[in-house]
Amino acid sequence: MSLLGKLFGSGKNKDKAPSPQEGIQRLREVEEMLMKKSDFLEKKIEQELTTAKKMGTKNKRAALAALKRKKRFEKQLQQIDGTLTTIEFQREALENASTNTEVLKVMGVAAKALKGAHNNLDVDKVHDLMDEVAEQQEIANEISDAISNPVGFGQDQDEDDLLAELEELEQEEIDEQLIGVPTPSAADTLPSVPTDEISVPSTSKSKAKAQEDDDELKELEMWAS
Repeated sequence: MSLLGKLFGSGKNKDKAPSPQEGIQRLREVEEMLMKKSDFLEKKIEQELTTAKKMGTKNKRAALAALKRKKRFEKQLQQIDGTLTTIEFQREALENASTNTEVLKVMGVAAKALKGAHNNLDVDKVHDLMDEVAEQQEIANEISDAISNPVGFGQDQDEDDLLAELEELEQEEIDEQLIGVPTPSAADTLPSVPTDEISVPSTSKSKAKAQEDDDELKELEMWAS
């Protein structure tokens, strides 16, 4: 099959557009064929260049003919490179189109499935259901709060009584701290007793001396009589 036949298909199938996958496959086949031809031309260019170098000093005409063939092969190679670039762009475009087609198909199926699921749902019923769920959740929270509070505790307690009890506890703590402080003993508080002899005041000595003189005088009077 010719290159144009590979690209565009035979005349029998010209009325039927190929699918993106078929177009991609055909472009890959042509791309492979052109790459093989490109490799062949590169080898031919190398051969003609070798011939021109070899004949350059021996046969100038043969060397020029080899260079002409080399130029012709290079031009063909350049054309093939351009064609390969175009085919690559077209193949990538077909691959993207194929991907987009598959994505759109899946999205269409998902949209239909979503529509079918929504057809079985009533928006008003959904709202009613959510309201009922919220109400039941509120009831459950109230039940949990009621269960978690001890019965009869905290409801009848007077705040003043609680404050008084707190003050008593604080005072007990202060008393316990004071008990731990050492208190001075009675011996430490009383003054020390002096150990020196107590001196008699001078007035007492004078009185004692006067009494002694009176006694001696009485004895003399008794002896004289």
